[in-house]
Amino acid sequence: MNDVAVIGGGAAGMMAAAAAAEAGARVTLLERNEKLGKKVYITGKGRCNLTNACDRDAFLQNVVRNPRFLYSALDALSPAALMETMERWGCPVVVERGNRVFPASQKASDVTRAFERQLRRLGVEVRLNARVSGLSLRDGRVAGVTLVGGGSVPCGAAIVCTGGASYPSTGSTGDGWTWLQACGHTISPALPSLVGLESPAPWARALTGLSLKNVRLTLSRGKKRLYSDLGEMLFTHFGVSGPLVLSASAYLTGLPANETKLVLDLKPGLTEAQLDARILRDIAAAPKKQLGHVLCGLFPARLAETVARLSALDPLKPAGALEREERRRLTELTKALEIPVSGTRGLEEAIVTRGGVSVRELDPSTMHSRLVPGLYVAGEAVDVDALTGGFNLHIAFATGLLAGRAAAAQCLEIRE
Repeated sequence: MNDVAVIGGGAAGMMAAAAAAEAGARVTLLERNEKLGKKVYITGKGRCNLTNACDRDAFLQNVVRNPRFLYSALDALSPAALMETMERWGCPVVVERGNRVFPASQKASDVTRAFERQLRRLGVEVRLNARVSGLSLRDGRVAGVTLVGGGSVPCGAAIVCTGGASYPSTGSTGDGWTWLQACGHTISPALPSLVGLESPAPWARALTGLSLKNVRLTLSRGKKRLYSDLGEMLFTHFGVSGPLVLSASAYLTGLPANETKLVLDLKPGLTEAQLDARILRDIAAAPKKQLGHVLCGLFPARLAETVARLSALDPLKPAGALEREERRRLTELTKALEIPVSGTRGLEEAIVTRGGVSVRELDPSTMHSRLVPGLYVAGEAVDVDALTGGFNLHIAFATGLLAGRAAAAQCLEIRE
């Protein structure tokens, strides 16, 4: 009989299996795909942004939902500790802009290979193409894991690391939530987070492919500012995307889009007065040129005409004919261009899932279910999500470590 059965061979599952085996437990890792770490392979555009080299307070500021639940997990595995672990396991790492940590090779596959080597060294039994159908209980506690097509894996503890519902092609289809719900757990609805935003504005979609840098994006609901930051964004065929938009989506998810406002400051480094002075200088240098051409000194060419038209100005008129009131409209719109938003893109495009097992039903120091003895949950299956930058993957590793250690300790105590 196994001590611990880990369901799901992603970031949380691989770490949980390694931690449990290192603590002395007999571990079986069940993965439905043909290889481990399928979602890890695509994170960070194939480079795997595995953590963020910041302190705990900065880390928690980037957790959107239930940050306090993660105190114990971050104490057990800090970003610095994860970086040291990866180095020790033969996967050197580098820190890049924004404290984002990547394997030095820039290959996500090297992260998974490091885990695979560690799992082999620790004697973990890895079963690939193993489809789980549910959990079996005896006298109210975990007794095993049942498999599709018959058969089971008897165990003293089970760790559910089945992910959320984003990128279902990687195996994250929400199955784990069905089993956990059958055990009495409350599951918050799965919603897309870190995802593009759809806009009904024809002008936004007409700018498809245009990337902006050094702009400020602000999301508000009524008088409350939900998110605001400097960075990059991208116009797409459906609306907007890019780093700033993905982060903003984490705060918009679950809210009625018509109650929120997304505002873009195209020149955050200038006040309105400074911007007006800049426009006057540009006009003075070429008063007979068309306004659209003059504005190309301020904006990318494709955006210049759009800004003029949204300011109710004719981009073909001579720049020197621009009146004071027209300049006021131009500067105001440049500093506060509202992008209408109708909603988010779907789960199949989301980087992470918002929703999952209620944190009130899990012990944050062990990830142990408060409802079912011997049942643990880790990773994206838990109702915790964060912004981009390596935070979500680190949460998977850290909660997996907690669950693995705690499950092993429980099983070893029973065995003795």
